[in-house]
Amino acid sequence: MGRSISMIWLPILLLLLLENGSGVESASNYLIGLGSYDITGPAADVNMMGYANMDQITSGVHFRLRARAFVVAEPQGKRVLFVNLDACMASQLVTIKVLERLKARYGDLYTEKNVAISGIHTHSGPGGYLQYVVYIVTSLGFVRQSFDALVDGIEQTIIQAHDNLRPGSVYVNKGEILNAGINRSPSAYLNNPAAERSKYKYDVDKEMTLLKFTDDEWGPVGSFNWFATHGTSMGRTNSLISGDNKGAAARFMEDWFDQKSSGSTSSDASEPNRIPRRVSNIIPMVKDNHHELLELAASFESLPGKSTTRFSSLARRVRSALRQADRPKFVSAFCQTNCGDVSPNVLGAFCIDTGVPCDFNHSTCGGKNELCYGRGPGYPDEFESTRIIGERQFKKAAELFNTASEKLNGKIDYIHTYIDFSNLDVTIPKEGGGTTTVKTCPAAMGFAFAAGTTDGPGAFDFKQGDDSGNAFWRLVRNVLKTPTKAQADCQQPKPILLDTGEMKEPYDWAPSILPLQILRIGQMVILNVPGEFTTMAGRRLRDAVKKVLTSGSSKEFGSNVHVVIAGLTNTYSQYITTFEEYQIQRYEGASTLYGPHTLSAYIQEFQKLAAALINGKPVENGPQPPDLLDKQISLLTPVVMDATPIGVKFGDVSVDVPKNSAFKRGDNVTVVFWSACPRNDLMTEGTFALVEILRGKDTWEPAYDDDDLCLRFIWWRPSKLSTRSHATIQWIVPQTAASGVYRIRHFGASKALLGTISHFTGTSTAFVVG
Repeated sequence: MGRSISMIWLPILLLLLLENGSGVESASNYLIGLGSYDITGPAADVNMMGYANMDQITSGVHFRLRARAFVVAEPQGKRVLFVNLDACMASQLVTIKVLERLKARYGDLYTEKNVAISGIHTHSGPGGYLQYVVYIVTSLGFVRQSFDALVDGIEQTIIQAHDNLRPGSVYVNKGEILNAGINRSPSAYLNNPAAERSKYKYDVDKEMTLLKFTDDEWGPVGSFNWFATHGTSMGRTNSLISGDNKGAAARFMEDWFDQKSSGSTSSDASEPNRIPRRVSNIIPMVKDNHHELLELAASFESLPGKSTTRFSSLARRVRSALRQADRPKFVSAFCQTNCGDVSPNVLGAFCIDTGVPCDFNHSTCGGKNELCYGRGPGYPDEFESTRIIGERQFKKAAELFNTASEKLNGKIDYIHTYIDFSNLDVTIPKEGGGTTTVKTCPAAMGFAFAAGTTDGPGAFDFKQGDDSGNAFWRLVRNVLKTPTKAQADCQQPKPILLDTGEMKEPYDWAPSILPLQILRIGQMVILNVPGEFTTMAGRRLRDAVKKVLTSGSSKEFGSNVHVVIAGLTNTYSQYITTFEEYQIQRYEGASTLYGPHTLSAYIQEFQKLAAALINGKPVENGPQPPDLLDKQISLLTPVVMDATPIGVKFGDVSVDVPKNSAFKRGDNVTVVFWSACPRNDLMTEGTFALVEILRGKDTWEPAYDDDDLCLRFIWWRPSKLSTRSHATIQWIVPQTAASGVYRIRHFGASKALLGTISHFTGTSTAFVVG
C-alpha cells in the first residue's frame, strides 16, 4: 500500500519540480538593457536628407531626434544590440566609427556581427553624414556636425543600454494597422504575378510586429516595433527638424507610459485613445479665477536677454520632470521595415493645379511630375498629417504592448557578412525547370529616379515609368560618365541616368559592398537590410528565409518563428524591387541599384546566412567596405559670427505677446527673440525653446520644450549672409493644457568674431491660458 502511494506521488513531485524550475528560468531568461539619447544635430543651414531638394535647409526644430537602443543577452552567452535612429537611414561611415568606439570601450563584446544600426527614414533630419558622393551632393558635401551628432549620440545610447543590463524578458505581439500606409506605385505592384498577389489582402503590409521588454524588478521598460510606412508626412519644403510620423509615435508612446506609470489620474493617461498631456502630474488644474490669473500675469513682463550657462536649459527639460527617477527610463522605438513603395499620404495623389487624381502609370499631371503630390490625412496641414499617422501607429503599439503574451525563449544568435553586389553570380529558376545563373550589376540610377515620387516630386521633364530616357539628359549624363555597353545591357530595361557604381571621382559615388545580417532572439529573427524593400520584395525575402528556418532538417523553430525586416540598416543602398516591378521602372525600380536581379541576390545570400545560423556554421566575413572619412569634402560655410543691432542683446524679445493677453486652447502664441545661429551649440539633451507655467506666486515650472510637437522653434535671418538672426517660437496651445499663467523662453549661443561661444536666454511677457 505504501509503495503504491509513493508510486502515485513520485511523478507528481517530479512534475512540480520541473514546473518550478521552468518558472524560475522564465522569470529572467535574458538580460535586457535599453537606452535613448539626443541626435538632433544642426538646426540651421544644413540640407535635409531624403528628398534631395537643395532648397530644403534646416531652420529650426519641430521636435528632436533620438537614438534608441536595446541589448538582449544570454546571462553567460551571446548578445545582440539593435539601435534605431530618428534619421533618414543608417550610414556605412557612421557604423564604422561607432564600431571603432565600441571596440575601444568594450573590446570584442559589440562588433559588426551583433550590432545593427537602423534608420526610421524621416526626410526632415540634417544630411551630410553618409560617405558616398551621390548621397551628400545636395548637402554641399560632408557635414561633420551632422556626422558627430549621430556617432556621439549612438555611442551614448549604447552606453546607457549596456549599463542598464538587468534580468528580464521579451515578449512579441502582432497586429494590423489599416490606415497608416498606401502603395504609392500601384502600377508597378500590379506587374507582380496575379497568383502571388492573390495570396495577400492588401498591396502593402499592414502588420506591426512589436517587442515588449520587461524588467524582473521594474516590469515593462520599453518596446520596439516594426511597421512599413515612409517618413514623408512632412513634405519636401519643410525646414524644421522632425522625426516625422515614427518619431511622433515614439514621443506619444513614451509619454503615455510615463503618465501611466506616474499614477496620473487624467483620463488620457490610462489608455492609448488620446495623446497624453505632458504636464498632468506637474501642474494642478486651476478653475474659475481668470481675473486673478490676468492680474498675476501682468506682474511678469518680458526680461531682457542675459548671459547664461548652457546647463540652465538642460536642467529644465520637461521629460526629466515627468519621469520617475528611481526606475529605468521607458524607451519606445518605431522602426522601419519594407517601406519602399508605402506612403503615409493615405488620401492618395492629386494634381495641385486641378485637384484631380494623378495619372495612374506615371504619377504626372498633364505630363508633369512636379504637380503630383500625395495627401496625408491632415491635408493641407503636414504637421497634422504627421500627428495623425504617428498617433495611429502609437495606438496600435500601445494595444499590442498591453496584450503581449508570447514570450521569446531560446538562444541569442547572430550572423553577418559583407557581399560585393556589383558583380555577384545569382542562381535563379528557369521557367521550364532547372536553374540558370545571372549577375548583378555595378550600381546605377535610372531616369525615373529624377522624377521623384508622389511624396516628393522631382523636377524638369522626368517621369516615373520611363524605360527609354531622352537624348538631352543622355548628353548631360555623358559629361559625368558614359555607361559602358555591358553596364547598359546589365541594367536593362533601366535607362541609366547616373552610372554611380562606376563613378570614382573624387571618391566613390555609391556603395558596392553591402552588409547582410541576421539577429536572433529566441523565435524572433530580424533581417537587417541596407536599403528599402518594396512590399512584395519584402514578402519574398521573409518567406524565403522562413522556409529555411522551418525546413525539415531544422528543429530549432518548427512553425513558430517571427521574421521581420529591419530596413535602412548599417548602410544605405537605395531600393530593392521585385524583378517584375523593375520592368515598370517607376521611382523604386529606377533606384534599384544593382539591376533587375537585385532581389534574387538578396534572397540567395540571406538563405545562405539563415542556413549557416541554424547549423552553427561560420561564414566568411567578405570584403570590407571602404572608410572614406579622410576623403570627404565639405563646402558648407562655417558660422563666422553673430551680431545684434546697437543697444540690443542676444535673447531680447523682438516681438512679444501683448500685455494682459489671454489665449484659448488651440491658439497660436508667438514670440520672436533676437537670436544667433543654432549651429553654435546643438543644445544636445537640452532645448532651444521652453514654455513655463507659474506655480504659486513666483515658481516657474517647465511645461513644454522643443521636443513637443506643439512647440515650434523657427530660426531665420533677414538675408542669407546676415550676421543677425531671429528665433520665432510658436506654441500651439494643446487642448489638454492646464489653465494658468505661462511664459515662453529661448535658449541659444552666439559666436563672436574671434570664435568665442557665449550662451544666452530670453523670456517673454507672461500670459494666461484658460
